[in-house]
Order: sequence, then structure tokens, then C-alpha cells
Amino acid sequence: MAAVQAFKRAVSIPPTVRSLPSGVPTAPLLNLAVQAPASEHGHGHGQVASRSDAQPRWAGGISRGSSGIVSETYLNSPYTNHQQRLLHTSAACKDASEVPDFSGYRANNTANNRALSYFMVGGMGVLSASVAKSSVTEFLQTMAASADVLALAKVEVELSAIPEGKNVIIKWRGKPVFIRHRTSSEIEEARSTDWKGLRDPQSDETRVKKPEWLVMLGVCTHLGCVPIGEAGDYGGWFCPCHGSHYDISGRIRKGPAPLNLEVPAYEFTEGDSKLVIG
Repeated sequence: MAAVQAFKRAVSIPPTVRSLPSGVPTAPLLNLAVQAPASEHGHGHGQVASRSDAQPRWAGGISRGSSGIVSETYLNSPYTNHQQRLLHTSAACKDASEVPDFSGYRANNTANNRALSYFMVGGMGVLSASVAKSSVTEFLQTMAASADVLALAKVEVELSAIPEGKNVIIKWRGKPVFIRHRTSSEIEEARSTDWKGLRDPQSDETRVKKPEWLVMLGVCTHLGCVPIGEAGDYGGWFCPCHGSHYDISGRIRKGPAPLNLEVPAYEFTEGDSKLVIG
């Protein structure tokens, strides 16, 4: 503290506020002539008005703190009553001069505006639907099959090259297709079977367009394997992967396969001499 006192005598620190020639600080909108407010710890307990025995006073000096030497000025400003102001205290006034008059912009008939609004909403809806449709169409076209795949959409087979009682396997859309030229005994066997009690009930007449020609996809309906022709317990096709047996009409008769072999779309052309698949 001795060092602080010596520093006070050696250094003259300018005041932090402007002061009058008498030494009293001055500041805008600050009245130092008012009386101090009433205090329950001083004279005149219970007084509401300001105290008359305490004049406004001020003091100043310097002190040493954690950040170094600090100049301080103290002022006992009087207490003044104040009114709490909320965020918005403006009262609604219909005839306020600052509110513009929009009556000249209002339509005489509101039905016309309603019709225009409906027309605009409907027009925007139609335009949005058209844009959405075009976007979805363009997206789906990117997922369509390429030109080389579409070129193989249909396959022609010369039936005269397939002898009776033989199978031919061709490739169509990346899948094997079985074409069987059935004999009369095979046709009789396929149609004499009680198909109503089969796992996937289907008559032979619904699976062929001509009795002697059986056309179906060579894909097992269990897990997609390729069955072997002229094999199995029923003389048709047999899938060695999991033991599914198909008869001479391609119907599942035994094993884990749930459905018959699929029959693709096909037709006969040029006097039944050619078969077009697809």
C-alpha cells in the first residue's frame, strides 16, 4: 500500500468524467441538485420523498486490482421512479394518421378475385403435373433396355429342323428356352394326367398352342437353375440342384419347386413352319 500511495503522489491521473471548476463532475441529463432518496437505514424511517439531510456527493481515487492500477469515480445518483415499458405499448387506433388508406385498391366484387385465384392455382397445378410427368418419363427412359437388347426381343426358330421327340434350347433375352417336338404318346400322357391335384394345377391344353410343340422357359421355379431334358421320374425335365421333377408338359410333380415351368409369349408364322418367341 505504501507503494500505491507513493504512486498516487507522483502520478496525476486525469478524471474519468468531465468536472466543473468546483470539482463536481458534470454529465448530460444528470441532476446533482436533487435530494438523496429515503432509506430505512438512515433518518426518517418510512419516508416516501427524498431525504433532505443528505446532499449528493461524489468521490474519486485510484486503487490497485488484479489488472493493475485503476482510476475510480463514485457518484450517489438519486433514485427516480420509472415506469415499466413493455415490448409493445402502442394502442390500436383506427383513425391513426400514419396508417395508409388502402380502400382505393380494394375490388368492388370479391368473386372476381376468387375466380382469378382459383384459375392461377389450377394453372400452376397443371403446369407442375406436366413437369413432374416429363421428369418421370425421362427418368424411366434411362432405365429402358438398350438397342442391342431390344434387337433380341423376338427370336425366330425354324421348326422343320427339330425332329419329333427331340428338344432344342435357344437363348432369348438372356434366358434358355426349351422347345420340345412331342410325340403322340407324350401328348397322350400329358393330357391323361389328373392335373387338378397337382401342386400348380394347369392342364396341358392351356400350356400349348399346338399339341406337338411345347415351348417354355428353361429356368427352374425354385432357385433359377437350368433343368435337364428327358430326365427325372416323369420323363420330362429334372433339376439336379435341388431335385425338382417336371413332367412332359413342364408341370412340377416332385421336389421343392413351387410352380410349373413358365410358358413365354410365342406364335407360329409362315404356315406353322416358323416359331416366333417374344
